[in-house]
Amino acid sequence: MATIVFFLFYSSRDDSSQDSHTIQDFYHKTMDGMKKTSPPGQAIINTKTGKKAGQIPADRDADGDVDEDDRKIAAGMQMRLKKAEQDAKDKANSKGGLKPDIPSEIIGKGSAAGGQSKTDKNTGGKAVTNDLDKTTDHTKPKPKSNESKEEIEAKAELNSILKRSPVVIFSKTYCPFSKKAKGILLDKYHIAPVPLVVELDEHAQGPALQDVLLKETGRRTVPNILVNGHSIGGGDDIAELDKENKLADKIRMHGNKRVQVSERFAPGEAD
Repeated sequence: MATIVFFLFYSSRDDSSQDSHTIQDFYHKTMDGMKKTSPPGQAIINTKTGKKAGQIPADRDADGDVDEDDRKIAAGMQMRLKKAEQDAKDKANSKGGLKPDIPSEIIGKGSAAGGQSKTDKNTGGKAVTNDLDKTTDHTKPKPKSNESKEEIEAKAELNSILKRSPVVIFSKTYCPFSKKAKGILLDKYHIAPVPLVVELDEHAQGPALQDVLLKETGRRTVPNILVNGHSIGGGDDIAELDKENKLADKIRMHGNKRVQVSERFAPGEAD
């Protein structure tokens, strides 16, 4: 259409007879004709510059004139287009599955606060948690022992004593029951290695050792005879085992082949 305009314009020119007023009249008449006959959106060309000067407004109701009716029709169409666009978005959202959590529900979730549960195709879709969600605070101090320094040192001393001989006799020098038990074990029997006698009344840690023995063996009184750390009894227990001829076997059993026991005298000679 633009080509026809230019053809008509230049074919009608007479450089020798037409003046500028005639040219301008022809231009305006041509533009008016284009507005009435050109399809909506047709470009208007400035004949002086040869550049696009705009577009002919759409004649929506095809009555040959662009008026208020055309503007109303255009506004209605614009509203229908917007509504159709919004309906399409709503339909897409309804089929799109879960929506992102709103900000108020996200607080406290994620790697900074334990992490949300995740699913893993290797676990059949079951929820799994990140190992980082189960972190252990290794910075917490370990519970302190209720044991006193004296008790700790007494335990260390007891362990040291038990290493010196498999048979240990905890005694007190003035205790008659201790004297009787020592007489049976040391005089009537030959025990190898030789039993170690610990006189608690002469030991610097005597009372503390008695407290530890109570916890370890259930016996605080003396004598207290231990074989490989196991208490086989006090004075009366040793006398009864000897009377029943069971003392040697008792020591051998707890000695676990570390202790050899035999009587020094033949039956009746000890009397």
